[in-house]
Amino acid sequence: MTDRTRPAPRICSACDGFATVKVTAGGRNRHGHLHTITVHCGTCNGLGTRPTRRARSVWQVAA
Repeated sequence: MTDRTRPAPRICSACDGFATVKVTAGGRNRHGHLHTITVHCGTCNGLGTRPTRRARSVWQVAA
């Protein structure tokens, strides 16, 4: 019996899978909490994965 292999991961090459991060904007509020903003990867739109490639159709309709 052969071993089953998992498909290769579709990790975004721009963010290495870390699609959403919190960045400190500097300073603290009066309660002592850091000011942060959330930034999403522009390549994968915050998903962390790249889209699958569409299979090319072997059968093409002749016009």
